[in-house]
Amino acid sequence: MATDYYAVLGVRRDAGQDEIKKAFRRLARELHPDVNPDPKTQERFKEINAAYEVLSDPAKKQVYDLGGDPLSSSGGGGAGGFGAGFGNFSDIMDAFFGQSQQRGPRSRTRRGQDAMIRLEIELDEAAFGTTKDLQVDTAVTCGTCSGEGAAPGTAAQTCDMCRGRGEVSQVTRSFLGQVMTSRPCPQCQGFGTVVPTPCPECAGDGRVRSRRTLTVKIPAGVDNGTRIQLAGEGEVGPGGGPAGDLYVEIRELPHPTFQRRGDDLHCTVTIPMTAASLGTKCPLETLDGMEEIDVRPGTQSGQSIPLHQRGVTHLRGGGRGDLIVHVEVITPNKLDAAQEDLLRQLAKLRGEERPTGHFQPGQQGLFSRLKDAFNGR
Repeated sequence: MATDYYAVLGVRRDAGQDEIKKAFRRLARELHPDVNPDPKTQERFKEINAAYEVLSDPAKKQVYDLGGDPLSSSGGGGAGGFGAGFGNFSDIMDAFFGQSQQRGPRSRTRRGQDAMIRLEIELDEAAFGTTKDLQVDTAVTCGTCSGEGAAPGTAAQTCDMCRGRGEVSQVTRSFLGQVMTSRPCPQCQGFGTVVPTPCPECAGDGRVRSRRTLTVKIPAGVDNGTRIQLAGEGEVGPGGGPAGDLYVEIRELPHPTFQRRGDDLHCTVTIPMTAASLGTKCPLETLDGMEEIDVRPGTQSGQSIPLHQRGVTHLRGGGRGDLIVHVEVITPNKLDAAQEDLLRQLAKLRGEERPTGHFQPGQQGLFSRLKDAFNGR
């Protein structure tokens, strides 16, 4: 008695191809030998493969529906083989992974790679933003063949080995019967076409190297390592495919006066002991121009003076960081006789036994003489 392939797959005789394939996938997941090694299950697995081989092929299905034996008449693998209906193993892959492998030739046109270039800028350019012209050496579409890869007047031809499919098949035998596997065509590398006369300019790649100039806007507030993305300005893909992106990575050059910490700037000013005691004004060239730093009387070494909104512009959001001025008080290490005498008078007037932060009578004039002495007056 002939096998009822519809019953094997558990579908009606009027079932469509989608329903037949869905039933096969469900059963294949349950009965595959890797999942269920029971010998009886393996026989059942062979049966559903044979049933699917017949019912998935319109010609074999027609023979079967008319009462014939399509497997016997076609010399196929019968219940023990995968046969033509099992294709290139894609249907069993569908059963386990839910989708079929990509079939057909692959495109010669592919997206290009992203590129990156490093750009050195000064601190003031990072703080306020700038515009730079960059020389970029990347792949661009070949102007001779317009990305086609073939010499002018010629064109790509269908591969005679794979007949344009991009893959070749091979049938091998296993304990389950005949298994058909596929691999990329070695003659066309899976493209399905060959280029008999490559473009002499790009050697068939569809792109050439070229140097070009790009104008890049650097926003205010960038820092070391900041990357600016320029969409579509990277490498053009093979076959004249769409270009990748270009990333400009910022490298901020060291500044002779300021050190950057986030959006704040830091610097150090040195003043003599007398200036720290009496107070003074120090000129300082900031990013905004010359300013005078007000050093209050009694300033100690290590104290800092903040100048608000004199730092780097915030990259995201308004406002700027601060400029922090650190004061370093210099103590003289070489004194002449007059300077040493004045310091001794100061020490005597202050008195070590009763230190105070206020001037005692007669100290103000002494401080003035000390200042003149240390300044060489």
